[in-house]
Amino acid sequence: MLAPYATRPERGRRHDEPGSATRGPFQRDRDRIIHSTAFRRLRYKTQVFVAPDGDHFRVRLTHSLEVAQIARTLARALRLDEDLTEALALAHDLGHPPFGHSGEDALEAVMAPWGGFDHNAQTVRIVTRLECRYPGWDGLNLCWETLEGLAKHNGPIYLPGWAMAAADADWPLDLSSHAGLEAQVAAIADDIAYDNHDLDDGIRAGLFSVDEVAEAVPFTADTLAAVRTRWPGVAARRRLVPEVVRAQIGRMTDDLLEETRRRLTDLAPANASDVRAAGRTLVGLTPNMAAQTRVLKDFLRSRMYRHPRVVALRDPSQEVVADVFRALHANPEALPQDWQAAMPADEPARARHVGDFVAGMTDRFALRVYERLVGPSPLPEDVLL
Repeated sequence: MLAPYATRPERGRRHDEPGSATRGPFQRDRDRIIHSTAFRRLRYKTQVFVAPDGDHFRVRLTHSLEVAQIARTLARALRLDEDLTEALALAHDLGHPPFGHSGEDALEAVMAPWGGFDHNAQTVRIVTRLECRYPGWDGLNLCWETLEGLAKHNGPIYLPGWAMAAADADWPLDLSSHAGLEAQVAAIADDIAYDNHDLDDGIRAGLFSVDEVAEAVPFTADTLAAVRTRWPGVAARRRLVPEVVRAQIGRMTDDLLEETRRRLTDLAPANASDVRAAGRTLVGLTPNMAAQTRVLKDFLRSRMYRHPRVVALRDPSQEVVADVFRALHANPEALPQDWQAAMPADEPARARHVGDFVAGMTDRFALRVYERLVGPSPLPEDVLL
């Protein structure tokens, strides 16, 4: 049974359509996201490592699935709407351009004259405009509460950029208030997932060992000691590290549930509107756990995200994204026919149209377009997409 403060589908869809006899509104939203082309493209979009570095490294798709698993577990424990929570978790990275945050930085810079680029706003743009799977409307026609959660899962937005402002103008999303608990759960599940799974990928890639992590991160040291006490003699990376990662996720989620329940007890929200009006995030870690996770993030920043092997791909991948945008903006006849036909007449809409196309590219497609329009790949020779 849902808690009284769980989000319910009260505001409908922008375009009226018949209900389903077998699926609730939020379940249909989740299913529409799974069946979208933008979701399928996440398979070939970088998380940290470019996919050819190894078949077992995370990409945007596997990361999104792992976020959804953690988020759904938390939603069930808190008696929130699991379908809405899962929909938000699955969709949260749809707006990422090729090559991860490097690609986003490049697109933000090259599109600065026309309002810039933000992957969260691009996610909302995808599900409201760019997915064209229905004859009666553009986008996926998601519930208002789903759109609100996608827009505000990281908190209220007081100065929206052009893309978010356009979505809000089409259908006001109350951007200055907090989102419902399901969106807050999806946001922190994202943090829990990438902190722990990036740790796993970094160890797999040989950037550091689990013992090196433990030397720098007390939280991991405690977890590793407990695992070795429980499983003495287990030294193989393929068994030890996954157990440490599982244990860390378990400790974080247990802490989060305890702290979130305390906050909910203090506020005693009668409904989702009380959650939105609370003026603060209600889903979160205890101060002690939050401090420990910051130490883990600092370690990953210094030893993984700034590792020479990762940094070596940053400049060339940004070059690919920026130069592909410039080439297509200067020569829109190089776009596919349907994108040419939809090209607006004036700026900044023309540049944003090209930006939509580039943002939707996978890593390997962006590289192919670069080689066709610009020249040989600037990526290292051992990176073959």
